[in-house]
Amino acid sequence: MDLTVGAIIEGKVKSITKFGAFITLPGNQTGMVHISEITHAYVNDIHDHLTEGQDVKVMVIGLDNGKINLSIRRTQPAPPRQQPDRSKQGFDRSRPDSRPSTPRPQDNRPPRPRPAQPAEKQPQSFDDMVKQFMADSDSKISGLKQYSDRRTKNRRR
Repeated sequence: MDLTVGAIIEGKVKSITKFGAFITLPGNQTGMVHISEITHAYVNDIHDHLTEGQDVKVMVIGLDNGKINLSIRRTQPAPPRQQPDRSKQGFDRSRPDSRPSTPRPQDNRPPRPRPAQPAEKQPQSFDDMVKQFMADSDSKISGLKQYSDRRTKNRRR
């Protein structure tokens, strides 16, 4: 029998391993279903989902150097996604930008001072911006060199 990727065929579980199950296909061929391709849910133990000798419907998902990769999961409809219930988290559904309402502790501390906003800067010329960038870059590189020199000196001792 000539197999093509995407074909759905019937097979029988031949053997089960910890990483998947081997399926006997028509035409005396054998393919493997990886543990991640058994069902949409997490599979801890394959024996919970398959037994030897069980008839299963599989989809051919790959043909590599004589190996046949199969999937049971892709023959089944995907389970619907559940939306989280946000009503218990304090969200206001009427306001999309709402955040959970958490009561703030009442204390008598004065509010923290906010940093002063810098005065509006005059637009810099391109040359000034390049000079500023080079100065910042040189400062950062010299700091890195000092750090790496300090580490290599400690290793030599």
